[in-house]
Amino acid sequence: MTTARNRIRRARAVESAMRLVTGTAAALVVGAALGIVGYVLWRGAPSISWEFLSQAPRKFMTEGGIWPAIAGTLWLVVGTAIFALPVGIAAGVYLSEYAPRGRRTRLIRLSIANMAGVPSIVYGLFGLALFVLLLKIGVSILAGALTLACLTLPVIITSTEEALRQVPQDLRQASLALGATRWRTIRKVVLPAAAPGIVTGAILGLSRAAGETAPVLFTAAYFMAPLPTSSFDKAMVLPYHIYIMAVQAVKPAPHVVWGSALVLVAGVSVINVAAAAWRSHMRKKVTW
Repeated sequence: MTTARNRIRRARAVESAMRLVTGTAAALVVGAALGIVGYVLWRGAPSISWEFLSQAPRKFMTEGGIWPAIAGTLWLVVGTAIFALPVGIAAGVYLSEYAPRGRRTRLIRLSIANMAGVPSIVYGLFGLALFVLLLKIGVSILAGALTLACLTLPVIITSTEEALRQVPQDLRQASLALGATRWRTIRKVVLPAAAPGIVTGAILGLSRAAGETAPVLFTAAYFMAPLPTSSFDKAMVLPYHIYIMAVQAVKPAPHVVWGSALVLVAGVSVINVAAAAWRSHMRKKVTW
């Protein structure tokens, strides 16, 4: 009896200790995130104004605004979405719904995992060699979007596959039993049910693309580029703009650096919060 009580006490002590450890880890993560955002907000908020958001830079980007960088970032993100989302979602559907179990499928998944681990600077060199030089697209928004699409594909594919796997097999079997084809079942039943997870993965991938510097450094960004008018133009983008202002400015302009950082963080955060709210709303409609 005493031994059993001792075991219960040890189990409760371990449980309390692990709760403390995991809770502390979670608090550290939240604290670090809030600290970073708070510091960027503190340093960048005084720089935010209508002129800063709507005007072009002047005097080697030490004065004026960052509108060309905002517009260039939007161009790149939209282009990345156009190229990455159809391919990534289609590949995720194949791996979840059509791919047979075997060595070939395992090799595909291993390749996707390896792509996710490749440093962004390597993607930049790859984009420079393939899109800029070999295909002769040149340094442009198109080359940058194609490079960022390659970078974000692993996130989109993996999140799509996982979201589709969360859909119960009973829904597929019921649809097939009613006479629907496999593709119609996927299109009408599985994809709508998995949409919240797919959208979340897409937003995460595009958010990463919006904040990357190394890939666009070689393929799309240019110092003091004007507003782009086509996908073959060079562009200013916020991450590259922050990098240039931080290390290569003619004279110190910390207000531009921190203001640009705040705009980038705020834009990505707003999109992520909106996607999370939409996902939560959609998941409330799921009845299984």
